[in-house]
Formats: sequence, C-alpha cells, structure tokens
Amino acid sequence: MAAPPADKQGSARSKKPKSALREWTDAFLYILVIMVIVRTLFFDLFRIPTPSMEKSLLVGDYLFVSKIHYGTRTPLTLGIPFTPVYVRDFLLPHTRFPGFTNVKRGDAIVFNFPPDGQPIDRKTHYIKRVVGMPGERIEIANKMAYADGNALPLGKNMQQYWDVRKSDPRMQLSGAALRELGVSDFQTTSDMSVVRVQATREAAEAIESWSWIDRVEPSIVREAAAEYYDMVMYPSGRGYTPDNFGPVTIPAKGRSVALTQENWEIYGPVIARYEGHAVRQRSDGGFEVDGAPVTSWTFRQDYYFVMGDNRDNSEDSRFWGFVPMDHIVGKAVLIYFSWDKEAVLPRFRRFFHVIR
Repeated sequence: MAAPPADKQGSARSKKPKSALREWTDAFLYILVIMVIVRTLFFDLFRIPTPSMEKSLLVGDYLFVSKIHYGTRTPLTLGIPFTPVYVRDFLLPHTRFPGFTNVKRGDAIVFNFPPDGQPIDRKTHYIKRVVGMPGERIEIANKMAYADGNALPLGKNMQQYWDVRKSDPRMQLSGAALRELGVSDFQTTSDMSVVRVQATREAAEAIESWSWIDRVEPSIVREAAAEYYDMVMYPSGRGYTPDNFGPVTIPAKGRSVALTQENWEIYGPVIARYEGHAVRQRSDGGFEVDGAPVTSWTFRQDYYFVMGDNRDNSEDSRFWGFVPMDHIVGKAVLIYFSWDKEAVLPRFRRFFHVIR
C-alpha cells in the first residue's frame, strides 16, 4: 500500500488534542469577550447601594440597565473592562447610537454622577427618576413638584415625611399598624400632638382616615434648617430647600437663554462643566465664554431634572443640578436578583420584577 503524502502526515501529527487547562482558558476568554460586547452595547448591571429610591427600589436590588432604549453610548476612555483602570488624559471620540425611545418623565435612569471630576464614563453611577424634561420650568413648593405649572404628585411607591396631627396628644400611634401600612420610620416631635412618619401617599391617607387623627400633611423643612440648606442647594444662596425649590428652567438642546445676573449661577456651571467651555463673569457684570463676550447661550445637548423616590432621603438635582444627556447610561428595566442584608436572605418575590 502506498504511504500518504508527506504534507498530510505532518498535518495529522500536528493535530494534538487540547489539554483540559487550554479548553477552560478558551472558554473563559470566549465568555469574557461576549460579556464585554454585551455590556458595552446592550445592557449593564447595577446594584442599589442606598435607600434614595425606596420603596420602588430597595438596597440590595440588582438591576438590568438597558443601553439600547436611549441608544448605546460608545466608550469615552480606554481601559481594562470591569475595572477602574484606564488610560489617563486620553479620551476617545464618542457618539450615541440611535435608540428606540426617548427619555420620558417617570423613567428610572442610571447615569454618571455629573459633579464627579472624572471622565464621564468613569464617574460614579447613580439612579434616580426623571421629574423635569428639557426646556421645562421646574419648581417644588411645599414638597409638591411642578413642571410648567402642572403638579406632579407622588407616584405609587414614592415616599416622603408627613406630619401626623393627633386630636388627642395622649393617643399613641401603633408601631404594628404603621408597619402594616409599610411605614418604615416614625418620630416624635417637640409637639406632643404631632408625629412625623415616612410614608407613601397611600399610607398617609390611610392614617388620616383613623378616627383620632386630626390631619396628615407634608412635613416641611423648618426655618431653623433652612439656613443649612441655603448653602448646599443648587445653586446656593437663594433660600432654596428640598421642599421649596426654584423655579428654574431646565436647559434644552438648541434652545437659547439670555444670560443675566439672576441665572448665571444656574447656567454658568452648566456651560463650563458639561458644554466644555471656559466661562467668566467680568467685573462690569458682563459674561465671557472662551474669552469672548456673550449675552446669551445656545445649549448643545438636553438636560434632565431628577429626584429620588424617597424624596426626603435623596441627594439629587435639587443639590447638584441637571443631568446632561451624555451622562445617561440607560434605563433601569428589571430586577434580576435582590438580597436582604438584614435578613441575610434573598428577596425571592423581587426576582425578575419589572421596574416602573
């Protein structure tokens, strides 16, 4: 019998089976590549670290965040995936692919924390709910939010502090009854007839229906605390508090505003931080952008006003300003896992819960 050609013999000898280590390494690399592609282009994962969105989202909830809803944002920095390591002082040209929907009021969005000094995609992730849309005039009066004069009442799972006034100061609120309504926090006050509770609107209305309750009303920041808030609100020095804020007009793409002494502290930081220009107010009261005198400014992107669902326990746009469109990562769409740290158990009822 004739021997096979030499090249075929050599090829047969070279095909050695892969070792178990090589097979596991290849499988790991394939999975890693797929994860990088999927998490870069389609969705990301996020864990709720604080109670600012309770009761809608709980500490320990793990979320799927859709990047394709508003359009995937391409990377801005070059670094090692899933680590904080990246090349400093080097930014990639970036864009946002078309999405299949726009940002809407009421959306729970994940975004990069605007005041953070890092490159956009390296800033800390935050999650809040969209309250004000680009171009709207937003105001909060005695805890009620208004957009262009239209009231925006608390949603189903949103909560705040309420003052519960008892008709008889000697009566005591039942902790068991409050917990049954989902009230997680209640406090006594200097007035024996008033108890402060953290509750949803539905729970507050239920408490008000009790025969010995005179009334339940929003708990408003008192004058003693107003001085502190005057220093930490956005912008400072206007007498704003978390419960009485604005009105301010949210910047919108393509919309021009006249720059004045009254609004410079609102829009000057936006032009500098998020529009990427050097700004200055002259000694004569005029304004400069990149060294040129200006009397108005046309914004290059949309901005949003966001708040936490746990209104009295949330650091949001009331404190640091607007969220630029280029800072938005995506829309929170699904809770895929939830861990109760206090019970040291999973919250099985929250698995695969759609976020509204």
